[in-house]
Amino acid sequence: MSTAAARVPSWDWAALAGEDLPEILAIEEAAHPYPWSEAVFEDCLRAGYRLDGAFDRGQLIGYSVVMTVLDEWHLLNLCVDPAVQRRGAGRFLLERLLESAVAAEASCLLLEVRAGNRAAIALYESAGFADIGHRKAYYPAPNGREDARVMRRLLS
Repeated sequence: MSTAAARVPSWDWAALAGEDLPEILAIEEAAHPYPWSEAVFEDCLRAGYRLDGAFDRGQLIGYSVVMTVLDEWHLLNLCVDPAVQRRGAGRFLLERLLESAVAAEASCLLLEVRAGNRAAIALYESAGFADIGHRKAYYPAPNGREDARVMRRLLS
């Protein structure tokens, strides 16, 4: 096996369910200063939103939450365990999500991202997302509220 091949992660992708909530919450709380609550994730599951996860040797390392409305997919949360950030897990999650959206014949994938989250914005831009709007004071922040960029990738 070549050195390059040895560095390629062998992550798995799978749908998540209620029994995954403890792992999801642990990642959410480690990654965000203003994490979603367990009740929010339970509401997402109850509403039938897509929750998908990336696994490394059976351990959840990241997840996405998507609301589907007709042929539009709205990415509500994409989160990677801080212990494995900057190793491609976010890109892995986003690529699997885009593949799923295309397979489901979605027309686009929409998202909001903190205006100051340079790493996430760079990931989304590299995946073909473009700005389509702005939400003022959308996210909680230490000194009040932070704006969001609204981004979209057309799929069809």
